[in-house]
Amino acid sequence: MAAPRILLSGDALGRLNQLFKRVSSVNKSAGPFDALLCVGQFFPDSEEQLEELNDYIEGRSKIPIPTYFIGDYGVGAAKILSAVARDSANLGFKMDGLKVCENLYWLRGSGQFLLHGLCVAYLSGRQSSSGQQFGTYSQDDVDSLRAFSEEPGIVDLFLTNEWPSGVTKRAAVSGIPSGMPDPIIGDATISELVAEIKPRYHIAGTIGVYYDREPYVNDGASHVTRFIALATVGNKEKQKFIHALSPNPASKMSVAEICAKPSNTTLSPYSFVEETGSGNGAAKRSADSGSDTQYWRYDVSKKRQKHGDGEGLCFKFVSSGSCPRGEKCHFRHDADAREQSVRGVCFEFLNKGKCERGEDCKFKHELQEEGKGFSSGSGTGTGSLNRSKECWFCLSSPTVESHLITSIGEYCYCALPKGPLVEDHVLIIPIEHLPNTLSLPPECEEDLSRLQRSLQAYFKRQGKEVVFFEWVSKRGTHANLQAVPIPSSRASSVEQIFSLAAKKLGFTFASVKNENSLEGRRLLGMHLDRNQSLFYVEVPGGTILSHIVEENEKFPAQFGREVMAGLLNMADKADWRNSQLTKDEETNMAANFKSRFKEFDPNA
Repeated sequence: MAAPRILLSGDALGRLNQLFKRVSSVNKSAGPFDALLCVGQFFPDSEEQLEELNDYIEGRSKIPIPTYFIGDYGVGAAKILSAVARDSANLGFKMDGLKVCENLYWLRGSGQFLLHGLCVAYLSGRQSSSGQQFGTYSQDDVDSLRAFSEEPGIVDLFLTNEWPSGVTKRAAVSGIPSGMPDPIIGDATISELVAEIKPRYHIAGTIGVYYDREPYVNDGASHVTRFIALATVGNKEKQKFIHALSPNPASKMSVAEICAKPSNTTLSPYSFVEETGSGNGAAKRSADSGSDTQYWRYDVSKKRQKHGDGEGLCFKFVSSGSCPRGEKCHFRHDADAREQSVRGVCFEFLNKGKCERGEDCKFKHELQEEGKGFSSGSGTGTGSLNRSKECWFCLSSPTVESHLITSIGEYCYCALPKGPLVEDHVLIIPIEHLPNTLSLPPECEEDLSRLQRSLQAYFKRQGKEVVFFEWVSKRGTHANLQAVPIPSSRASSVEQIFSLAAKKLGFTFASVKNENSLEGRRLLGMHLDRNQSLFYVEVPGGTILSHIVEENEKFPAQFGREVMAGLLNMADKADWRNSQLTKDEETNMAANFKSRFKEFDPNA
């Protein structure tokens, strides 16, 4: 199979006629190309250019090839992208882009996806402390990319808007464009990220010059990285703003090909980053720099841990109890803050002493005494509903898919789903028509817990972990707890990916960690309100993430599956209908699972 052919572009600045005219010309003379990836500001600088942009978005002008952008700032960006984010077709976790119009996709926040076999990672927006919805990236976005970097495999392309600080260090002076600003200017956070991710190609825009740096070696990796910066579309200096690549995916390359180093390869420019710091203060923070600006309201306001010398709290640690950066993290890992977060206290309140969202915030704005957990509403949601003849999951129903059932206990049974996400994707279902698995009768709860433990043991034998999740609808459908196996190497990323997906939908998960899964589920069930919908996921390690869905909130019922599809690089299977099998195939699939699971099945 031929290598994918990719076009790269610098800041479009809304000059889409000029950009796509050039793309069409190159595609005709040297193509066909599979996709166009745009870095730097995509939207115009002035309202006069909005009409040109709207011609494409509204379908009056055509975009020649699939185009992806990360520069979600400029005139008109907020209005256009707000509408895109609200579009029902874009709900859910879509790391491969939110569709703006035909052939145009917005890569929002940060993420990683496969594009014609190439592993593409990206960081959308620019660094800013404003916290605005569009055009900036957050610490969550950065943390999510760091989580990806811990997974096996090589990133082929890494897209950022801004340059990494220090990238010209150790480069040949003759190759650096004239008029370049101070080499330290740039984004130090991106320098840190690229040093961790170690992509084969790093593409950036923003500065307005074309620069193709010599390849450089990566610490702890055998392959080299090439940094390519692109100029602005239609720039007066006639600098290059379109660049073509045709790289073979690293996953398809031999070891010798991956390890090849051109004769002009240099040492990494980023080994200097921590020594020099950065011009904008985004690099390593000094332990003494923020002693007078701490907003932490505990008696331990000046407490420092050896791995958290920064002036703010680490969102990852406070929300989940762990941080993949460990001692390298620039923010504080405070156990007291983590405990308050578990009790439902707002992170912004803990970090700054105030929350800008005010009454719109769903979390508490006062410290909670020990023993007071977060409250998610009233009621227990334990009511039992009448069985329905139309219910897919009631064993007495004529519509039940009995050939998919793999194990039947006294109170719960296991079945394989229609359109499985992966092999051994399993559902745990109460036999009685109950609305959720969080508020089951004690004997039913024990039966479900046994099945969970059995599945965990079964997958552990295969070197896998299992993620459990459930969509609890206030409409009271028949409960089913989904179990999706994942490679153990990806287990540490699950919480990060779900948190990123939540952020992209505009909410933050409540988090409960309990080594005893059953106790954690009981705690969540205590606060369940039968008049509200709920999504929750049990991630490897014992943490349960949950979200109460507000009355008018648009929440995708397939959210859990969509996130898992993104995590497993199976975006095409986010919709179960794309994975449907024939009845014979389903029967064989169920029989094979029963055979493999028999040793672990508590009902065998």
